[in-house]
Amino acid sequence: MSDDPFGQSIASLANWIPTGEPATGQRAALHRLAAAMRTVAEALTDMQAEEADLLAAAEAMEQFGARLEATRTGHRPWGFAESAPAGDARAMFDRSPVIGLGNPVAPPLRMEIDGDRILGRANFGAQYEGPPGHVHGGIIAAAFDEVLGMAQARTGQPGMTGTLTIRYRRPTPLHTDVVFEARVDRVEGRKIFAAGTLHAGETLCAEAEGIFISVDFSQLRRA
Repeated sequence: MSDDPFGQSIASLANWIPTGEPATGQRAALHRLAAAMRTVAEALTDMQAEEADLLAAAEAMEQFGARLEATRTGHRPWGFAESAPAGDARAMFDRSPVIGLGNPVAPPLRMEIDGDRILGRANFGAQYEGPPGHVHGGIIAAAFDEVLGMAQARTGQPGMTGTLTIRYRRPTPLHTDVVFEARVDRVEGRKIFAAGTLHAGETLCAEAEGIFISVDFSQLRRA
């Protein structure tokens, strides 16, 4: 994959903090491909396609997968895989399994800063189903970990999740706009205490509390 003239090629991203401008070139193409793959994943959970169509699609995907495999770079990191070590909501999270626009397994959860709060907005499709018609509890936990992680990262001494406690109040519906909210409660030494809620409209679906332990992420990158 070649660099593009706008400096937003995956291969050329050095500081992982893009500008506020829309993605261009290779990165924009990656976002488009991941969005198309999400559509396919959603459709596969509820379809009546003919066997011949499914086999043709599988063959095309296998061929494209082989082309992508030939371009792999040996797991060289680009961007952040989660928000906790970034400390900046503008950072590139394309490969995150929760918020990554370039990762087809991500819903994706869209996060924003609102004063001292972090808001996360999502609409979970059928590929995230747990109880019939509702979101899998493990997906809810992962989303809370991400939103609380961004909240604690803004303290300037970000850490990794020590404990995460979820209280499920009501089942979270699929195909519905939901909002996660998180904020830091207090900091005690290396421990950062954060709390959050999940609402579908006016309905409280879940609450979360997390304790994050401040770490030196530069040491992890050298490990």
